[in-house]
Amino acid sequence: MKKEYEIVNLHCGGCASKIQYELDRVENLKDVNVDFYSKKLKFTLEKDIEEKDLIEKLNKIADKVEPGTYFKKVDDDSTVSNHLNKNEDNHTHGEELISKIDLIILTVGITLFVVGLTLSKSLQKDIILIIAYGLSGYDILLNALKNIKRGKFLDENFLMSIATVGALGLGDFGEAAGVMIFYKIGEFFQDMAVNNSKKSIEKLMSIKPDFANLKNKNGSIEIVDPSEVNIGDILVVKPGERVPLDGVIISGTTTLDKSALTGESIPIMAEIGTEILSGSINIDGTIEFKVTKMYSQSTVNRIIEMVESAGSKKAQAEKFITKFARYYTPIVVLLAIIIGFGTPLLYDGNFKLWFSRALIFLVISCPCALVLSVPLTFFSSIGKGSKDGILIKGGNYLERLKNIDTVVFDKTGTLTKGSFKVTKVEVIKGTENEVLEYAKAGEFYSNHPIGKAILNYGDIKVFEWDIQGHNEKAGYGINALYNGKEILVGSKKFLEGHKIEINILEAFGTVVYVAVDSILIGRIFVEDEIKETSRKTVDELKGQGINVYMLTGDNKKTGKHIGEILGIDEDKICTNLLPQDKVNKLEEIKSRSKKGTIFVGDGINDAPVLAMADIGISMGKIGSDIAIESSDIVLMNDDPYKIIEALNLGKRNNQVVLENVGFALGVKIVVMILGVLGIANLWLAIFADVGVSVLAVLNASKILTKKSIN
Repeated sequence: MKKEYEIVNLHCGGCASKIQYELDRVENLKDVNVDFYSKKLKFTLEKDIEEKDLIEKLNKIADKVEPGTYFKKVDDDSTVSNHLNKNEDNHTHGEELISKIDLIILTVGITLFVVGLTLSKSLQKDIILIIAYGLSGYDILLNALKNIKRGKFLDENFLMSIATVGALGLGDFGEAAGVMIFYKIGEFFQDMAVNNSKKSIEKLMSIKPDFANLKNKNGSIEIVDPSEVNIGDILVVKPGERVPLDGVIISGTTTLDKSALTGESIPIMAEIGTEILSGSINIDGTIEFKVTKMYSQSTVNRIIEMVESAGSKKAQAEKFITKFARYYTPIVVLLAIIIGFGTPLLYDGNFKLWFSRALIFLVISCPCALVLSVPLTFFSSIGKGSKDGILIKGGNYLERLKNIDTVVFDKTGTLTKGSFKVTKVEVIKGTENEVLEYAKAGEFYSNHPIGKAILNYGDIKVFEWDIQGHNEKAGYGINALYNGKEILVGSKKFLEGHKIEINILEAFGTVVYVAVDSILIGRIFVEDEIKETSRKTVDELKGQGINVYMLTGDNKKTGKHIGEILGIDEDKICTNLLPQDKVNKLEEIKSRSKKGTIFVGDGINDAPVLAMADIGISMGKIGSDIAIESSDIVLMNDDPYKIIEALNLGKRNNQVVLENVGFALGVKIVVMILGVLGIANLWLAIFADVGVSVLAVLNASKILTKKSIN
């Protein structure tokens, strides 16, 4: 049973990691994810527990790690939840008030600090500096004491308290006050940077419609929640409003902005019969449309769910940093103890000197830069991808993009538009109308683009009551009973499998054969148009040293022709494939891949292959629901070139992660060494902690503001 809760009063990335660690150890909880940036807790409950008892148990754990932090049900309208919401509102108001009071107190502390430094009299100077220290760091000292009582003392509050109290003990009142003030200012800028990043991501996801204009049977308009609308209802969208659900326009014309969904900046014209997606913005005309999907299955809701759930699938880098931080801080604290007490005992007996140097170690030991910046980098990259119409379902999939040497494409609907048209009807026996009639009878229930193209061609009508039987074998063809006659419609291989001899040459293009009562009567030629960016995509993939394959059910002659147009090597074009053949072929291709393999597809028949690939990428615009569910990345506008952008985003994400890890650890190690040598002081140590954190967070968040990921 999957559970999701909102996290209230969580203000620290390191605390989120600690809560995650504690919840991972709780019995009956599986796949726990504490997301600091979306403030959501998600997990799978293996054994049914009463909701009240479960929340109480979780809240005790959260409060023990970070006092005041608790969980509440998402969008819970119950009395309990309303009470919590009121408490949260009160807390938020109180928190804002406390923040203002803290700012005033810190300002007074800074003022006293500056005044104290200008005084010459030693006693007055020391008293004012001690007061400045108390005003600027009283909350840190209190939190450190509370955490010691809880047995959770290896955090930044404890480390800063020990370091600055140690400085006071050594008589360095100015340094103690200054370091505490500098730390608080750095924390302020760090929080501001994190909040700005979170707001940027929230802005990207602000595509959820707030209301729907429901047209009643009497013609009146009623404003309702989108979740209350049913399939078949008529909705009205005015200029400037967001389309609340997916549907088909039945009245009016307009221009739609779909940039929030697909990343396409150019608005599109929409008229009667145009399919529209929820989350689009109606620019200039009033339209009416018939709803085709419930809100839970609408495009906008699926996008929000995919992006929100992406945080639960953590990359190896995120898992490593969380584990690293758990061991890193105690090790550094132990080293500080050895430096402060062991070195003078074994070396020169100068306890004051080495104790001072040990304090530098304590300040540096907080791993905030890593704990904050690495998850934020993945979060920002996933948000950036969403903005550009690339939905990445987890940090683990984003991480895999950096190691890809093979991309395998399905042809129809992926490299081609999947909008087929009949170009020729070849008659072998009977008339053209007869060939079309029997072909349409066979394709009557088909959802395949080729079947729809045949059904829409010509004026021949077929009625459902004349069809007595129908059986479709995906990838092969259709066996139907029409007006007492047995009809076969499908590939050459399908008809030959039914003992029908075909003594005509294989033709170029997609060909559908038609037989009646075991006699071949004709064949229908269908063509598909290649997408504008397909060749460019293939060329750039090959330019990056990536092997490109194409899988298709077309005959060899057709496959070779399409491959030549796209620039795919002949030995990497696989033709005459049935759905199960694609699975076998991908296994063969994967066995030759040294790094990782991407499969790109769109249809229901591609679902097994999408799931089997190292990364499955599906086309979200025309792709089937099952293909989208089976894939790891969804391209919202069906543009194959988005694969290049996704690969570049994966590389950029990896680069920023390495930059932050290298920078944070590098600076800390250098300052540690300088501290032991007596070159670095507490001021530099604070920069190595808070300053590095701020810079790392800013570096991670720049992914969101970068205009292009190419």
